[in-house]
Amino acid sequence: MPLALSILDLASIAPGRSARDSFDNSVALARAAERSGYRRVWYAEHHNMGSIASSATSVLIGHVAGQTESIRLGAGGIMLPNHSPLVIAEQFGTLETLYPGRIDLGLGRAPGSDQKTMYALRRDHASADTFPQDVLELQGYLTGDSRIPGVQAVPRAEGVVPLYILGSSLFGAQLAAQLGLPYAFASHFAPDALHRAVEVYREHFLPSEQLAEPYVMAGVNVFAADTYEDAAQQRAVSYRARARMMVRRGAGDASFTDEEIDAFLASPNGRHLSEMTRYTAVGLAEDVHAYLTEFATSIGADELILAHHATDITDRIRSVELTATTAAATTS
Repeated sequence: MPLALSILDLASIAPGRSARDSFDNSVALARAAERSGYRRVWYAEHHNMGSIASSATSVLIGHVAGQTESIRLGAGGIMLPNHSPLVIAEQFGTLETLYPGRIDLGLGRAPGSDQKTMYALRRDHASADTFPQDVLELQGYLTGDSRIPGVQAVPRAEGVVPLYILGSSLFGAQLAAQLGLPYAFASHFAPDALHRAVEVYREHFLPSEQLAEPYVMAGVNVFAADTYEDAAQQRAVSYRARARMMVRRGAGDASFTDEEIDAFLASPNGRHLSEMTRYTAVGLAEDVHAYLTEFATSIGADELILAHHATDITDRIRSVELTATTAAATTS
């Protein structure tokens, strides 16, 4: 079977632009993905990040679903310890009722924020400890088999809302295997444990009602353009902006020149930041295709979740289209 391709849309807010612009871009990106044959588009829950507009993840999914026709849309993911399982079941039951057969629910246990924001979310530091139990509680609400006597999620969609476990460590791999759920590894920003986590997932997988065999998804960053020079420049601009955002958190409002950022990323102190984006495909369509094929083969991936990071939405859409032309994206 051809390798399935999907998209992680970070709903980024470009410098000088608004959240409204970001939402318009997300609709345009999803429409391009739909035209190009991608399987799904996911949005991630982040809080207190001025450059990411997907904090109200389920609202954004509904907004994009209303302006597309067939592509699957979902959370990649909802950080479940930030919420009660019942509330998430109600939100995604509503989405599946409105857009049947098109809604996914990926779940993670990270805060999606910093320590102060965790406090503002009223999140207890120990809330991640109950993540496995919360996943099961949520699953019960979605399937009409509630684990809390007398409590049901309303509305509960007639169709299935498939669950996915997201992770960047062996914990998520073990949980996904134990529950018989698809496993999505965040290798687009946390590459270190990728191969071992996939091995653990496959070794310990137990079939479930949702899934008979292991299903592996993995994240890859992509910059595809009509010339290699354009793709390389898009990567440089995007990763410099990312580095500035992360460095600025600890340095007030200090600004840094391109030369200073490049020097930092090449230094021992900045190498960890550079290493986070180890899995990045850059270049012409054929270059990207070759990279994605080799990457998928190395872990036996069933599906790749691609983060197209070009700052300009026109370049981002072009990257989506070029990648699809040679990588044989498939629809579900």
